[in-house]
Amino acid sequence: MRKIAILSLALFAGLLVIATPEDARAGKDENTLFMDLKYGRVVIKLRTDLAPKHVIRIKKLVREGFYDGIVFHRVIDKFMAQSGDPTGTGTGGSKYPDLKAEFSSAPYVRGTLGMARSSNPNSANSQFFITFRSTAFLDGKYTVWGKVIKGMEFVDKIVRGEPPANPDKIIKMQIAADVK
Repeated sequence: MRKIAILSLALFAGLLVIATPEDARAGKDENTLFMDLKYGRVVIKLRTDLAPKHVIRIKKLVREGFYDGIVFHRVIDKFMAQSGDPTGTGTGGSKYPDLKAEFSSAPYVRGTLGMARSSNPNSANSQFFITFRSTAFLDGKYTVWGKVIKGMEFVDKIVRGEPPANPDKIIKMQIAADVK
């Protein structure tokens, strides 16, 4: 019995190693996203369990290079950084239709990624935001689709403003599985 427990623990430990950000950086994970900023790489775990349609959209746009070079057009200190608008004004989106909301009970804590939208809950398209801290007033009202698992210190450095005078850009976004 003790041998089985040790073997089970060893197998479990092996599975944990497979799921590390280092393995994701090696290109082994379809549900890990890399967002490169001038400050460094942000690693994001995609939440297919909460928002499968939104994650499919994000991955499609990432693979098309849609987010590469797009600015953070709205960055509010102690709240969030917003990007994903190709016009840089907060009014634009992708060529695809808006998405129906996939609200969940997942809380907005530091590093949560949510979809930006208008007052219409079913108007999310390509814009997203990353929270700098817990923002419970967003819970259940905006679709949660990801969580920063590494590199939040780089998100913290994004220049503030609505819009920032000299906005930071997303240098490149990639799905870990696509990185060679």
